[in-house]
Amino acid sequence: MAAATDREAEPFREAGLATITTGVGRVNAAIATTLAIAGRPDPPVIIAVGIAGSLPGGPSTVNGSLVIGTRSVYAEEGILTPQGFQTIEEMGFPLARYVVENGIIPEPALLEWLSEIEPLAIKGPIATVATCSGTDEQAREIAERTGGVAEAMEGAAVLHAAKALGASGIEVRAISNTTGERARQVWDISQAFDRLATFARGLAAG
Repeated sequence: MAAATDREAEPFREAGLATITTGVGRVNAAIATTLAIAGRPDPPVIIAVGIAGSLPGGPSTVNGSLVIGTRSVYAEEGILTPQGFQTIEEMGFPLARYVVENGIIPEPALLEWLSEIEPLAIKGPIATVATCSGTDEQAREIAERTGGVAEAMEGAAVLHAAKALGASGIEVRAISNTTGERARQVWDISQAFDRLATFARGLAAG
């Protein structure tokens, strides 16, 4: 497991699962994941876990929902032009052969396994952002451009580092808040952490 904060990591450690705390953001996440995997003869399965904000227009990702990522998308790698956003790949600078249209897709077997453990979880893309959506315009733009149902700050970087070192990875998030206009956001972090704890117990049992 890879989690940004100790609080996100805690239920997985309590469930007896090997867990690393990466720190917040893409750079911290990539470095910590690389250090955890490098040199291991049998690369582990990496699950990027934590809380996330729900994005508008997708499934009903209410606070406390669990989202299993069908794709982890770098939301900001590219260029803003008068004609719109272009991905880093469209600019001619691909990140890696397994990063397509700024996104990384987990192995189908991983998605199927977690779907069996959490059959009621929402499935959809998760956007990895450096700047969280604090306006309605930004939240809609991120959702439309990435297809994301939620946004967080580490997932694509964790999967990217894992893939580079021959490991499998997938992202799972509990919804802790809405995005959009900051003053109107609705937060319930405790509910999100309770949902992560339930997921951790199910994962350990499965």
